[in-house]
Amino acid sequence: MTGPSKIKPLRGVRVASLALNLPGPAALMRLRSWGAKCTKVEPPKPPGASTSDPMGQYARHAYDAMHQGVRVLAADLKSEKGQLALHRELARTDVLVTSFRPSALTKLGLDWKTLQAHHPQLSLVTIVGAPGKRAEEPGHDLTYLAEAGLVPGLDLPATLFADMAGALMCSEAVLAAVLTARTSGKGTRQEIALSDAARWLALPRTWGLTQATGTVGGAHAGYRVYACKDGRVAFAALEPHFAAALCKLVGVPAANMEALFAPETRHAIERWAATKTRGQLDALAIKHDIPLFTLE
Repeated sequence: MTGPSKIKPLRGVRVASLALNLPGPAALMRLRSWGAKCTKVEPPKPPGASTSDPMGQYARHAYDAMHQGVRVLAADLKSEKGQLALHRELARTDVLVTSFRPSALTKLGLDWKTLQAHHPQLSLVTIVGAPGKRAEEPGHDLTYLAEAGLVPGLDLPATLFADMAGALMCSEAVLAAVLTARTSGKGTRQEIALSDAARWLALPRTWGLTQATGTVGGAHAGYRVYACKDGRVAFAALEPHFAAALCKLVGVPAANMEALFAPETRHAIERWAATKTRGQLDALAIKHDIPLFTLE
């Protein structure tokens, strides 16, 4: 996120969260930027720990970034006192976000049927690992990305794609819950599965677009990463006019789409890029209107 949103569609909406780690707090960060009043209920802190959220223990800077402007309360939900504190909060809450397994919610008296009986105005957004009957299975971002075919080698993915996509889907679900409540006057329940988020991100790969033979998977000579004299350059000359400008600059013919998928064109761009510095490539991009980004 580049900064607070100027549009505040959730101004006056109260969101409470029991979700730990990344997806739930990341969703709160986004909801806060839309004007929601966000409260997070965490378990009591273990001795010597600054927070009971695992994210706060192994990446405090990330925890702090996601909890700016979020009111954090401590409550032991397994105790009567903690339950009373939570339900006082829920009585004035529009949407509750959780990331517990369904069985844990039931044990805490936070299943949908019980919540509806006590707080009919409340909507529930549950973040789970996998949907339906698989919601009890253990898993994390890496396992869901692997299941979706997004871990092709031994290297770890560049970021936590499933978690962050799940956070976005959770934010959408809160918006949908608020809009539905305004028209129907009733709370709703929605389930966000991180495995579904991973599969959503994997759709371009499923369609073949990012496979090795796909247009944006490396087969198109103008949409690749090449080595340059002092680093790398990512070309995104996908549209015909961008591709034509790049090929003209390199000095290779690009009369048709077939030429852009020819190994000869790729090798020519590779040889040409190797002779240029990052500074030269950046200047050429501006002069010839070519989408590229140079990297160390």
